[in-house]
Amino acid sequence: MDDDETYCAPAPERPAPADGPPYAECVLCREPTEYPESVKGITLCPVCEWQEAQRTACSG
Repeated sequence: MDDDETYCAPAPERPAPADGPPYAECVLCREPTEYPESVKGITLCPVCEWQEAQRTACSG
């Protein structure tokens, strides 16, 4: 592996949290997220976001 390469891919940019309702629905558990409904793409609630980060974390 070259010195310029890293083992882990950079994390995708997260959208800014919403100022208030309506909130987007989590794509995994359907609970409200902290993001506005207008956000495009996959939205996760804080619990599912944390669990997904644990699953995809580098083990070193």
